[in-house]
Order: sequence, then structure tokens, then C-alpha cells
Amino acid sequence: MSEREGISEDITPGREGPSGPRSEGGAEGGRSGAGPGGDGKRRYGRRRRVCIMCADHIRIVDYKNVGFLRRFVSDRARIETRRKSSACAKHQRAVARAIKRARHLALLPYTAEHIRASGMSHR
Repeated sequence: MSEREGISEDITPGREGPSGPRSEGGAEGGRSGAGPGGDGKRRYGRRRRVCIMCADHIRIVDYKNVGFLRRFVSDRARIETRRKSSACAKHQRAVARAIKRARHLALLPYTAEHIRASGMSHR
């Protein structure tokens, strides 16, 4: 008997493998979460937030809409990451471009107010 035949015996259907009998998820049928038979816990963690602009069907991010753009700028005047802003890649690029245009036209600051007031800068 060759090694190949020995391996094929362990994985034949209906037989127990090296780790024991195969289970299909226990008495609940493999389901977890809220519902019949579940314990109310989520299996995969948090649900991914939906992009704000995709949900509102915003096609063009306008650089003149400063109130909207401020939502994507931190208190240190940095552009928020996709993880924090929950924007999709397409809209995150559009927001970054709009913020940079608004900064160029002095509609948004490049730096935070408290950094500009103290006069501290890298040299």
C-alpha cells in the first residue's frame, strides 16, 4: 500500500477524519446571532458602515460646500481616513480633492487654529 492510498482512507466520505466527527454547527444549525436558536451575538463583529455619499446619491463633491467638507477634516485640520469617515474609495478621493481645492482658495485651513496662534512650526 502506497502513501497516497493511506491518505485517501482518512478523507473518504462518511468516515471520521483525524480530528473527529464532522459537525455542521451543533444544535443551532450553524447559525449565530439574533433569532431562533441564536444567543444574540454577531459572528463577524461590527457591520460595515455605508458611505454617506453613496447613501445620499451624491455624485459630485463640491469644494464650495465648506460645511459638508468640515465633517471630513479633523480638529488638527487633517483629512480623515476612510476608516473614520466611512466613505468608499471613490468618494474619499473626491473629498480629498475638494478639501485641497478649498484649502487653496482659503475656504478651509491648512493647519489648526491653535498651532497657527502659538507660532510653533517645524524648522
